[in-house]
Amino acid sequence: MPEIVNPETHHEKSDVNVRALLWSVVIFILFAGATHLVLYLQFQFYRSKFRGKTNAPLTAVARPPDAAVPPEPRLQPFVTRNVGGATNPPMTNTPVTDMEQMRAAEEQALHTPGWVDKQRGIVRLPIDVAKQLAVQRLRQTGAAKP
Repeated sequence: MPEIVNPETHHEKSDVNVRALLWSVVIFILFAGATHLVLYLQFQFYRSKFRGKTNAPLTAVARPPDAAVPPEPRLQPFVTRNVGGATNPPMTNTPVTDMEQMRAAEEQALHTPGWVDKQRGIVRLPIDVAKQLAVQRLRQTGAAKP
């Protein structure tokens, strides 16, 4: 088969202006460097200006001079069981015992009557009694119809 030759078709010498492309890359790098330099100088300026202001106290309330730091150790221990099955000493508070005591106190306040303020005559009622009283008051005022 004979080779097909078209004398009017030629190879292009250059598709892209390489010089313009290289100049755009150089300008981009110079602009990026100048931007980073300006940002660095701006950061240094603000760092020197505000350096002493970050150590301000967290609160304006002065700490009383008699406020003592709790004795060491300052962290509560968790319940530990020894080889013999003994737990921590009886007066040791742990997060687990604190939670149990708090829940027991809340349950007692929820289910037993007691005085909130005896001088003003404010009492604490068990939750079931308080609900019944609330329903009775709504029925007496006619707000809720059965």
